[in-house]
Amino acid sequence: MIAFARGYVRIVDATNYRIGRVMMYGIFVMIGILMWSSVSKTFFNPSLWTLEIAQFAMVTYYIMGGPYALQLGANVRMDLFYHDWSDIRKAQIDAITVFFLIFYLAVLLHGALGSAAYSLGHYKGETYSFFAGLLTGSEEVGRLERSPTAWRPYIWPIKLVMCLGFFLMLLQAISELIKDIARIRKVEL
Repeated sequence: MIAFARGYVRIVDATNYRIGRVMMYGIFVMIGILMWSSVSKTFFNPSLWTLEIAQFAMVTYYIMGGPYALQLGANVRMDLFYHDWSDIRKAQIDAITVFFLIFYLAVLLHGALGSAAYSLGHYKGETYSFFAGLLTGSEEVGRLERSPTAWRPYIWPIKLVMCLGFFLMLLQAISELIKDIARIRKVEL
């Protein structure tokens, strides 16, 4: 069991670390988009796509960078008592509170999958069977959801990014739980 936990933590942490390091450069993408927006509004005809692309880039940056932030412990925590506790006590409290995070992320992922299915044209029935049907070929994509703005981009790519981000965050939360349990039991991972 220890070997499985060690492998799980190693794979999940490595995956989220690499994705997080790439996502760090997303800030430059957003700066470029918003700079082009300012330039085009000042000197040319305003671009219709800049605001929505900036929003999509921000969502991607935030959602896909979340697991990396959780891994580094860069998330915000209430540090009224926490800093005075021993490492074992911190691990005990973190092991309890991470269950709330896991539950929250599972609910977010469930909602994101339903929203992604809707954006792919699945308006009724079971969401999970729709995605399983897409993989097996028994389901087809319906009428794709579009944004109601003048540019009218398709919405499904950003919804799938959100699903992937929530899934990776859920995997990282489970990794953090395993690391906390290992710290409590004084087992080296």
